[in-house]
Order: sequence, then structure tokens, then C-alpha cells
Amino acid sequence: MSLKAADHQPSPSGLHMSPTAATAPAETDRKLEALARRKKDWLQVPLARRGDYLRSAIDGLLDVADEWVVRACAAKGERADSPVAGEEWVSGPMVTVRYLRLLAEALESGGQPEPGQWRETASGQRVARVFPRGFYDRLPYPGIDAEVWIEPNKPASQGRVYSATRAENGVPGRVGLVLGAGNVGSIVPTDLLYKVFVEDQVALVKMNPVNEYLGPLLASAFGALVDDGFLDFVYGDARLGGHLCQHPLVEAIHLTGSEQTFEAIVWGGDVAERARRKRSGRPLVDKPVSAELGCVTPVIVVPGRWSLEEMRYQARHVASMVAHNASFNCNAAKVLLLCSSWYLKQAFVDAVAEALAEIAPRRAYYPGAVARYRTFLEHYPTAQALGQRADGVVPWTLIRSVPAQPGEYALQTEAFCGVLAEVALDAGGSADPQAFLDAAVEFVNQNVRGTLSCALLACSETQEQLRDGLEQALTALRYGAIGVNVWPGVVFGLGVTSWGAFPGHRIEEIGSGLGVVHNALLFDHPQRSVVRAPFRMPFTPPWFADHRNLIALGRKITQFEADPSLRQLPGLLGSALLG
Repeated sequence: MSLKAADHQPSPSGLHMSPTAATAPAETDRKLEALARRKKDWLQVPLARRGDYLRSAIDGLLDVADEWVVRACAAKGERADSPVAGEEWVSGPMVTVRYLRLLAEALESGGQPEPGQWRETASGQRVARVFPRGFYDRLPYPGIDAEVWIEPNKPASQGRVYSATRAENGVPGRVGLVLGAGNVGSIVPTDLLYKVFVEDQVALVKMNPVNEYLGPLLASAFGALVDDGFLDFVYGDARLGGHLCQHPLVEAIHLTGSEQTFEAIVWGGDVAERARRKRSGRPLVDKPVSAELGCVTPVIVVPGRWSLEEMRYQARHVASMVAHNASFNCNAAKVLLLCSSWYLKQAFVDAVAEALAEIAPRRAYYPGAVARYRTFLEHYPTAQALGQRADGVVPWTLIRSVPAQPGEYALQTEAFCGVLAEVALDAGGSADPQAFLDAAVEFVNQNVRGTLSCALLACSETQEQLRDGLEQALTALRYGAIGVNVWPGVVFGLGVTSWGAFPGHRIEEIGSGLGVVHNALLFDHPQRSVVRAPFRMPFTPPWFADHRNLIALGRKITQFEADPSLRQLPGLLGSALLG
């Protein structure tokens, strides 16, 4: 029976649940052997049966969703009736249920889902409009528009594993290892689903110790796949992860984590060893490794004429990009890039500080956060801590006037805690939007670490003034996920969009990673995804930290995404409007 939020109220300081017992090495090997015996069988599972697995998992996720949220809140030191519980609903069960449905629909269309409208950029790049895909996207997500851009000189093909026989694809079946992320609950299930249903692998998932409490719930939700031998879960520390990465039965690896973790897995834990291996071209792990490794996410603020209401709205928006999940997100806003000549620059930075100060503090549940924060304070002793202070909390912190220069610590180091650096860029002494945008694109491409995600804020009047210049900027930005007037976390959540670093990294210089996930329309060569939103939404978006009705909305939108219908819309829209 599901554990309802009302049945369990952890204390504000957090409820420390008993850790899941580590999987013994012999048991781990047994699980890998069982998966290896089924890897070729998985290739023969027809599309209809695969769709059944996905539909079954939707029901399974709904059964455990309440308990998922309660456990996540407890582990992060929040009450299950706090606004943060609504955030957990949206970023956890809702994102996962939506992705399951989208994948099921893709397979039910023969693995060749209709991509929507196509267009070409001025440079000839193919672009598919993937959202909205119909009435049930337009009404709950008004004004949101999303595209997937295909890599230049690559075919706009889809569903490679479903468009030819396995023999033609040269795929003998693989055992994939998924090293789960510890921050956002939906990362693990969406990662494993991509490996199993898009890349055609059976999968062993090693849960991260930070959120291993979700493992039994996911194993239950995906019970049909587990029971039939195509998926399994193990628990343990980095030593188990190292053992699995080296295991001869593991033929492909995917991880969501840090660049340092990737380096240790692929090149070795010792710095000298890594250097030797890189010089000789002999990685410690010689098997395919895909990875999403984070980013110092910039928010580019294009100068324009904003009303006071628009400025306050966007200040709440930026503050929410910092605060979501206590800032333990790879797409959290980390650099606020403004034009030094913009007449609203100082007022907007002050408004962001005020908005951050109004957001309740979050417990620093992710390991190492306090140490990382102290290191930032050593580099920037005048950093401004905002809001309430409490034990075990990294306060929302604004670092004003960070120099816009190569090698700057805040531009090269992902804080992975509640820190935002303000950087003013001199675009030749002008507040001209196009001049600033051109300079900003070059600056972030050259000086801000990572290629995963960025945001760009521009009012409607400025976008009209820019015209083709905005499209040119989007083409030039080297990021896998770009949000125009929207937090790039929405790119992660939509599911029809691809999620991963901008293509071009190598294992020797991994940056933000290799490969993509999500990508529910099964594009074989996605380069980036771009999501656009109105400069000011008609109601408070669910990713805003000050949403006043997010628990109710989170529950309703999760049910809606499982099976969209007209009868659910009034309650869903009512909950949204109360935000």
C-alpha cells in the first residue's frame, strides 16, 4: 500500500532512513550473469510487448509516487507537506511518468514517431518542432515551444534500433551499467529507460548512496522488466562502482555525475596514472561510456526596456533557477551575465538578491556542499549571503561584480550549491541588444565551463528588435540545452527534447559529457534542444520557488501526464491558477 504524504511527517531537520544494505560482490556478479543471459532475448522483444512494459511501469510509478515524495522530502530535510514536496512531485514522479508515456507512444508508432513540423536555419540546419504536440500540451503549458536541432551534415533519422533488423545494426545485445545520480530522483529512471528502450541494452543500475532509498520503489515500479530479467538494481559505494565498471560482463556504461567521477572511472583514480594513460592513449575502461557531467550554467540577460512587473518576475525566475533542489542541479543558474551599460543592471541584480532572500533556506543534503561553499568564500570574501541562516544550510549567496576574465574561478568551477555569480560584460560601451548578445555568446563559449545548459532572457520588444540576430545567437551557442525565457531544467523535463552536452567532447577532454538521454522522439543525431517561453507566463510556473499550490499541482499533473484527458483538465488548470 502506498504511503501517503499525510501519514508520515519527518521533522524539519530531516529523517535519516536506514541505508539500503550494500549488494554483496557475489550477488552483483550473479545479477550481471543473469542479465547477460537475457541480452539477446531483449533484442527479440516486439514493439507491442515493449510498450506493455512501459505502460505497466506508468501504473507502477503511480503506485509508489506518494512514498517517493515522502522519502525524498525526508532525506532532504523537508516536511512532506512543505512547498518543497510539490517540487519533488514535479521533478520526480511527473517527469518520469511523462517520459514513460512518451516512450510508449513512440514505440506504438513503430519506433518512428511523427516529429512535428520541420524547418531549416539560415545555415541549412534541420530543426524539428517537437512541442507542443497537441491539445494536451498546449493547454497545461501555454506558450511553451520546443525544438530539437539535428547535427549539421547528419540525417534527420529516428529510432535506429527500430528502423532496421538487429543484424543490419550490427548490435549483438549489450549489458549496460547505469551509475545513478544522487540529486534529482527522475534522473535514474529516465537514464535507464533510455539505455533499455532507445539504445537496446539490458541494464544493471547502481543506485547512488545519496538517494538509494528510491531503489526499491523503482524496482517495484519497473517490476515487469526486473521479473523478466532485463533490468536489475544494486547498492553500494564507489568501490562497487569501480568493480562494475571493470567487470567483463559490463559492455557499456552511462553515468550522471561529475567530471572528476568520469576521469576516475575512465582514466584511473590517481592523478599521475591518469596523465600517463592519457599520454599513451590507454584508458582504464575501454568500453563505450556516455555521461552527463554538469555545467556552470549561465543566464544571459539581454538588455531591453522592462516594466517593473517584468523585472520582478524575471528576478523570481532567476532566483528559482538557483534554488530548485537546493541548487543541487547541473542546470542550476550559476552565472548571471548582464550588460554593464544596461540602465536596469543594478536594479535587476538587487531584485534577484531580494527574491533569493525571500526563499526559505534548504538543507545542504548533498555531500561536499559546505566545503565547496567555503572554497567559494575564500575566493570571494565579499560574497553576499542572503536570507535566514541555519545549521547544515548553505545560504543563497550572490557574488557581485565577478570579473569577466578568462580563468575566473566562478566561471570555471561548478559550485553545486546555492551560489550565483554576477558578471557585467562591456559590449563596447553600448547597451545595444545585438552587440551585447554577440559579445555574450562569444564570452560564454570561450570562458564559462561546460556545454550542457544555458538560459537567455529577452523581452518581446527586444526579440522583435533582434529578429534574425537571436537565431544566429542560438546557432552559435555551444550548449546542448538552451532555454529562451525559461529555465533550462524545462528542457530536461519535457522528455521530447534531448538532454546532454553539446556534441564534440572526447574522453580525453570530457567537459559536460558524451551522448544524450530523454529524446523521446528517438532522433539519431540531436545536437541541441531549444525551449522558448513567453517573457512573462500567465500564471506562476511550477518551477518557481514561490509557487503557492505546488503539492496539489504536482499530484494532478502527475496523474494527467500518465493519461491525459479532458476530465482532468479543470482540476489541473485550477491548481495551476492558484499558484
